[in-house]
Amino acid sequence: MRTLAIGPRLLVLHEGSVTGVGADAVVTAANQHLAGGGGVDGAVHRAAGPRLLEACRALPAGPEGVRCPTGEARLTPGFALAPWVIHAVGPVWSASRARTCAALLDGALAMAFRLADEAGARHVVAPAVSTGVYGYPLPDAARVSVAAAVRGLQRAHAIERITFALLGETALRAFEAALAACEVGPAGGE
Repeated sequence: MRTLAIGPRLLVLHEGSVTGVGADAVVTAANQHLAGGGGVDGAVHRAAGPRLLEACRALPAGPEGVRCPTGEARLTPGFALAPWVIHAVGPVWSASRARTCAALLDGALAMAFRLADEAGARHVVAPAVSTGVYGYPLPDAARVSVAAAVRGLQRAHAIERITFALLGETALRAFEAALAACEVGPAGGE
């Protein structure tokens, strides 16, 4: 585990699932329809229980059933998992649209952290959004994600800790490299 101090707040890297961290707000890598799915979103829906999907379906849908556009996030109760689940919709990776993808990933995470802070969450856990089936390269996603978390902690009123729960050594190493390169500087940890 690596930790970065942002004033009195902490950014933590943890190897494991978002469902096993025990935070006030759990960020999930959602699709635009907030319809559940596989990967981390499937694990979050299973851990939260069937009422999470009902809460997602209760959110207003726009054209083509989109409840959350790419680059944004939505907050729902977390039921059996946590007080809140925040559904962040990251981009599907495209090398020809790398800057746009970075802006969309940053936007989804920035909104997720803002929603968590506004809800009063003290501890937020997030996965490596868009790096699974959406194909975002881990080193690039890690840099964007860590930067968004640092800004989120710098602006936070309620949040005391953001934890990235990362599945596997490769993801953990990519986020460790992004954390080490962060201008704020590492606080230590093991």
